[in-house]
Formats: sequence, structure tokens, C-alpha cells
Amino acid sequence: MRLTRVLAAVAALSLLAAGCGGKQRDTSATNANAAPCEASEGRVTLATGNAGGVYYVLGGGLAQVISGNSKLKATAAETGASVQNIQQLVAGDYDIAFSLADTAADAVAGRDSFNGKPQKVQALTRIHLNYVHVLVRADAGINSITDMRGKRISTGSPRSGTEVIANRLLQAAGLNPDSDVQAQRLDLTKTVDGMKDGTIDGLVWVGGLPTAQITDLTTTLKDRAKFVDVTGLLGKLKQINPVYDQAKIPAATYRTPAEVPTVVIPNVLLVREDFPAGNACAITKLIYDKKDDLAKVHPAAKDIDVHKATVIDPIPMHPGASKALESLR
Repeated sequence: MRLTRVLAAVAALSLLAAGCGGKQRDTSATNANAAPCEASEGRVTLATGNAGGVYYVLGGGLAQVISGNSKLKATAAETGASVQNIQQLVAGDYDIAFSLADTAADAVAGRDSFNGKPQKVQALTRIHLNYVHVLVRADAGINSITDMRGKRISTGSPRSGTEVIANRLLQAAGLNPDSDVQAQRLDLTKTVDGMKDGTIDGLVWVGGLPTAQITDLTTTLKDRAKFVDVTGLLGKLKQINPVYDQAKIPAATYRTPAEVPTVVIPNVLLVREDFPAGNACAITKLIYDKKDDLAKVHPAAKDIDVHKATVIDPIPMHPGASKALESLR
């Protein structure tokens, strides 16, 4: 009888615990409406991009904003950028990742660099635009992407969004990136050094305006370097992903003789599906509340627009971020 009473008491306590557990505040992504728009104590890491690029600079600024205005302590890390960022985000190495929207769309669908394996990532918000920079030495005989055949071309860091777009531009021009050009898979610092010393004929770089190391390159080489217009390939790029669009790099950006027509791609901030809803909401809200502070870190942040925040199809929005954006409109 005593054993029976003990077992009954244990069962009752278990049911009571289960009932109490069901009433606990749930801050998971799937219960965003129930979670407060408030960051919890802890640490988050941000995957950015090449040193000198806008991701790297803006990522450092965002880490400062998060650390200075929430319970979270944030740190930013230099990386190879988009593809690597998403792979390491999913692996748990980072909590937040900068990415080009086309690479993020590939990740969600499991295309190209993601080898048929859809990645479980969601967006906090769309941020600034990235501009395709195709810059060549004036004496290299390159006036179009087609002219890059046989040339030494930096296609960006391995597993970067720049490399994805560089390869797509070459393919759109009828070139095989593996055999028709002497592809140099270099980060931006090594690329700029190579352009300066003549060991590289041209580069593809995808970044915000202005990119400091591109400013350095154009200032150093002056008329010994020139931009190449790639907008004639936009139609073929849109067949791959409709996110690609056309814009112009203002002449004042790099002191060019005229505006440079080019292709642009939005950027997004990504997290895993299980990123806490309260953190997602608080960080997303901070991006807009402290936009002016971010713009002081890098002027590309001026392009962050709450009215375009959700224009990221087919990338899903994190529910916590959606809650923040709804409150800001």
C-alpha cells in the first residue's frame, strides 16, 4: 500500500510539473507572439566578410549597437562571406550572418553551393544593397566579361557571394570559370595588391558603397584602372534569380569620369530557425532604432529601409523579426 501511494504521488507530481511547464514563457521562434520583444542575457556572434568590405565594417558597428543597447554581448568575425557564413551559421559556429540575398535564396532551396541540401535559415531583415564592381587594368585589353578569356581574374574569396556572382557573370558571357579564365580565388586585400602590382588583370567584387579597398585601388591606379559595364548580362542573371537588378555607382563614389551602370543585389541578415524570438525581435528593432549610429560606422547603412525589410522572397522571415517590423510600420 505504501508503494502504491508513493507511485501515485510521483505520477501526480509529474502531471503537475507538465502542467506548469506548459504555462512557462516560450521564447522559441514558433511562439514569437507570446515572447516579449526583449533580448535575453548571453552572447551572439556575427559572421561578416572580408576585412575592408562593408559587411566587416558594418558588422562591427552592429555588434557595438547590440552590446551597448541590450543584455546581449555581441562580437563580429571576419569571414569569407555569404556561402561560408551560411554554412557556419547552420553548423552553429555563428548566430547571425550577413549574406547576399541570391546566396540566401540558393541556401533555402538547396541549390548550387548547397548541394541539394536546403538550409534552415531565416532572415531578420533586408539591409543595404551590394553593387557588382568589375574593375580591370586599363592595359589588360578587357572591355567586357567576354574579354576575360585567358586573363588573370580575381573571382573573390572561396565560398563567398562574390565568387558565386563572378562565376555566374562568366557563365552568362559564355565562359567556363574553371577553364576559360585564370581564376584567382583571393580575398579583397590580396586582390587589390595583385591589381596594383600587375599580377592580376581584373577583379569582380560585390560590396556596398563605398568599399574602402576599392577606393584605395582607384586612387592608386587612377586612369590605369577602369570599370566594366556588366548590365548587358542582367537578363541572363535574372533567369537564375529575379533578385538581381540594375543601378549606377555614382561618379563621386570612386571619382570616376561618369556614373558606372552595374548590377545590384540586396543583402540580408540571417539566423537559424531556432534563434530565440525575443532576441530576433530586439535585434531587428535595434537596427532601425539605431540606424543613424550604423550610418556613422558606414554610409551604406543609410540604405536600410523598413519599408523594404520584408522584400526578400523566397527567404522566410524569422517570426520574431516579423513582430519587430510590424511594430515599426
